[in-house]
Amino acid sequence: MKKYQQLTSTSLIIIGANVILAFTVACFVRPHGIIMGGATGLSLTVEHYLGINLSVTLTILNVFLFLLGFFFLGKKFALTTILSTFLYPLFVSIFLSIKPLSNLTKDVLLSTILGGILLGVGMGLILRMGASTGGMDIPPLILNKKFHIPVALSLYTFDTCILLTQIGFSTTEQVLYGILFTIITSFIVNKVILSGTQRSQLFIVSKEYNKIRDVLLHDLNVGVSLISMETAMTQTPQMAVLCVTTSRKVFSVNAEVQKIDPYAFITISSINEVKGRGFSFEREHRTN
Repeated sequence: MKKYQQLTSTSLIIIGANVILAFTVACFVRPHGIIMGGATGLSLTVEHYLGINLSVTLTILNVFLFLLGFFFLGKKFALTTILSTFLYPLFVSIFLSIKPLSNLTKDVLLSTILGGILLGVGMGLILRMGASTGGMDIPPLILNKKFHIPVALSLYTFDTCILLTQIGFSTTEQVLYGILFTIITSFIVNKVILSGTQRSQLFIVSKEYNKIRDVLLHDLNVGVSLISMETAMTQTPQMAVLCVTTSRKVFSVNAEVQKIDPYAFITISSINEVKGRGFSFEREHRTN
């Protein structure tokens, strides 16, 4: 039952993310000729030179790439891309048919910023669910599997080539807006993928480590670990306290440590992801 609920939740998020992607293209990208990479960018080029409808080209291209992925990367990969492969072109077609959406704003800069943010949110949600947006993500994965070419290298190469195909029918401003659009999208994708998982880590060296441990565990309800170490100057054994907590609790933890030992050595750093007891499942969880 829990597995079914998780699958349903993941599917709904992927569907919602594809709605966001399609809305962005129909409302902000296509009306203002903002260049972009991926299957959508290639479809925009085909639409300009051959006059084939954007959603039709997207469907054909996505299905072709999906079959390539199924053949070379297997069923498991195909299952993670099937929703995006068929729903994204469908949603694009629906939004393009609603004429008022293409006239939401005549400000190209505003469209670039909003479009970059929304596209980043949509792509970030799909990637966060462990799924794939399909499209031009697939050839780099195949090249990596068959020839061990780094995915990032071939992905950027494909995207650059696709962007170059649009320069021929784009103004200098549209190209510059396209660069800004790509930067914003990449930034937002990373933020969405890591949102809610970022934590702060405190490394505390103090002779009062037992008091600090007790206060953090029982008063602030923060998980801690004790690490055995040796000081460099005097070469004496020393215990350190390692604490990972939310950013909101950093001030409280730091203040309590300073009360107990004003001379404590403390380093605070940001970490992107935490898994385990107290974070990805309850602290009371027990493994068999």
